[in-house]
Amino acid sequence: MLLYLILIGGAGALGLAFMAMRGPSASKTMKRRVELIRERHGDVITGNAQAQIRRLFAERATKFDGLASSIIPKPALLRKRLEMTGKAISLGKYAMVCLGLLVLVTLGMKMRGAPFLLSFLLGIFVGVGIPHYVIGKMINRRVAKFNSNFPDAIELMVRGLRSGLPITETLGIVAGEIIGPVGVEFRMVADKMKIGRTMEAALQDTADRLGTPEFQFFVITLAIQRETGGNLAETLSNLSDVLRKRAQMKLKIRAMSSESKASAYIVGSLPFVVFGLVWMINPHYMAPFFADERLMIAGIGGMVWMGIGGLIMAKMVNFEI
Repeated sequence: MLLYLILIGGAGALGLAFMAMRGPSASKTMKRRVELIRERHGDVITGNAQAQIRRLFAERATKFDGLASSIIPKPALLRKRLEMTGKAISLGKYAMVCLGLLVLVTLGMKMRGAPFLLSFLLGIFVGVGIPHYVIGKMINRRVAKFNSNFPDAIELMVRGLRSGLPITETLGIVAGEIIGPVGVEFRMVADKMKIGRTMEAALQDTADRLGTPEFQFFVITLAIQRETGGNLAETLSNLSDVLRKRAQMKLKIRAMSSESKASAYIVGSLPFVVFGLVWMINPHYMAPFFADERLMIAGIGGMVWMGIGGLIMAKMVNFEI
């Protein structure tokens, strides 16, 4: 079994080396050339603006960011997740944190007397899992804050439309008056419109980056109203009411499922708590779990089954609205 684990680790290392040495993707190169041709022969103002934005991002990128983009699978998806946090977290910084945790946990477990293979696997789990979990928590916190203030922003737009202002002016008012993620996102929309992007394209970019159904409803509402006409202020007022009722339903479901979530947390954490307490009381009794291959395999199998059970319990108490 140890030989199989070594072979799997070697295959993974070879796969990472191949991804690092394979060079740029042909599809990405073709897409970049098409964009350059569009900038050269298309609209001058829009092309110059996009070229300037690309130069600014290229100046901000470091060599380590390029190396991380070559090694990390699907760097565009990871970069999108980092942008969703609203923080200035580059791909290179994220890779440095993951690598630092991997080395720290591996050396710490090795100094405690654990085998190198177990230490390395645990280091990979911590180095990849903890940053991914933290980034997910930051995204969820920002999205929740955005959704809580978004109905107020729509109400502000409704008051501006009823007073006679165009929709583009109301977007700028929201960007200046609403604080938090809502103001930041609308400010980015207004800035994109100033450099030549259409309102629909700028809003769709923001919707793709946020990934929230609430903002997607807003974009679809504006697109339908532009095609069919009608009273935009009344339509947005109804959308604001729907979003508020949607938030109330989410809070009600969270309150009803809180007992089940607490039970799942207790049941899932109890084996690890007991293991840690017994290890603190009698380290020699738990030492074979880090030396005996049979106990290591049994422990890994137990954690896999516990993970499957945790996922099942999480799906049972997770409701989509």
